[in-house]
Amino acid sequence: MRMCTVRDFFIEGDDFLGVQNYTRTQYGPQGQLPCPEGAELTQMDYEFYPEALEHVIRKVHEDFKGDLIVTENGVAVSDDKRRVEFIRRALAGVENCINDGIPVKGHYYWSLMDNFEWQKGFSMTFGLIAVDRSTQERTPKESLAYLGSFAAE
Repeated sequence: MRMCTVRDFFIEGDDFLGVQNYTRTQYGPQGQLPCPEGAELTQMDYEFYPEALEHVIRKVHEDFKGDLIVTENGVAVSDDKRRVEFIRRALAGVENCINDGIPVKGHYYWSLMDNFEWQKGFSMTFGLIAVDRSTQERTPKESLAYLGSFAAE
């Protein structure tokens, strides 16, 4: 059985390839493996594993040599300090890729505001800005300032 690569999707002439990533999924001989025992889980029941972004960028770059843009990357957690840590580690991986010559041209965090998720309604808190659903008041989180600090660099 032949594995598909990004070349199979006829994108070589495109301006860029968008990469989306939230976690990793591991597979063994019998298929998908559960999250490692004791792993921190997000509100989406994903493994908290920001290093996955660097891994996926490197994997995609094996076949696609054009510009890459991270079009979605984020985490649903109730503790914003964990979101800051996720962003810090994910962006460190992006920086590693850029330092190794991989043309990553942008990173978009998901999501600006806590939003409606089709799977779980309004219970997930991905956002850099909290939304009070009863008043619609928006409150910036520490993670917004942290991510914004990269724009000044």
